[in-house]
Amino acid sequence: MATTDTIIEQEELQSNPGDDWSGGKPPFRATYGKLMMWYFLLSDAFTFAGFLIAYGALRFSSPTWPVPDFVFSTHPFGDSHLPLIFVTIMSFLLIISSVTMVRAVQEGHRENQKGIVFWMIMTILGGAGFLSCQAWEWTNLIATEHMTMTTNPFGTHTVDGVYIDDEHGHAYEAGAEAETFEAGKSFLIHKVENHDTGEMEWVQRRFKYTGEDGQEHISQQQFGPAAFGALFFFITGFHGFHVFSGVIFLLIICVNVASGLYVKRKNGNEMVEKIGLYWHFVDLVWVFVFLVFYLL
Repeated sequence: MATTDTIIEQEELQSNPGDDWSGGKPPFRATYGKLMMWYFLLSDAFTFAGFLIAYGALRFSSPTWPVPDFVFSTHPFGDSHLPLIFVTIMSFLLIISSVTMVRAVQEGHRENQKGIVFWMIMTILGGAGFLSCQAWEWTNLIATEHMTMTTNPFGTHTVDGVYIDDEHGHAYEAGAEAETFEAGKSFLIHKVENHDTGEMEWVQRRFKYTGEDGQEHISQQQFGPAAFGALFFFITGFHGFHVFSGVIFLLIICVNVASGLYVKRKNGNEMVEKIGLYWHFVDLVWVFVFLVFYLL
């Protein structure tokens, strides 16, 4: 009787095409390659989450922190300060490249070789454009704003007061109106050339404020928290490395598609779909990096 029941169960499993665990079929209707890609992306997501959580913990435990609208207000199109306009362009390029990657995957399912190559080239251009923008942003912050892994010229005031010196470190002329500031207002410690020695020197502006004792005090701007520069370059650099790696992989796979390497496999150009998963992940991570660094 038991033997008969077992035979019946086996026949039911073999006759049920919807059962992915009956053997001989991949679970979740995903091939081994795509399943491994998902495992990699999941582990990578944990890595990025750890970095961003660490940034958030330091950000909200520090009494002074750079204001994104002030730090990221420069751009290569002129001298006017437009908060976050340049990073918006960067984000647009990356998001559009994700759309073109979707089109490449669609053409891959249709076995349209020319369509895959065209849309992958568009994706590569979008990724290269993003990397170019990031290179300019880093160059500007390091060479112009003088921000490094250990030195952060940006910060915010913790008191209300009046500057004693101008932005070049010189005392205001008699009768000139001094610049005032409020607690929470962002500042930048400038690095200017000393006309006597010809060397670059930091200009830390002096200011006066009224203390809790009701007396007037004179103090000097301090450097912002060093953790900001270290975390910014490390996390955006780590993401940029992912984008750079993705562009390289896209180039290799695009060449393989153009050469007809995947035609004989007749699997809907699965390699294109796998690199597409990676590229969408990189785009999604940038959304969180953008939120944490440029908006909070």
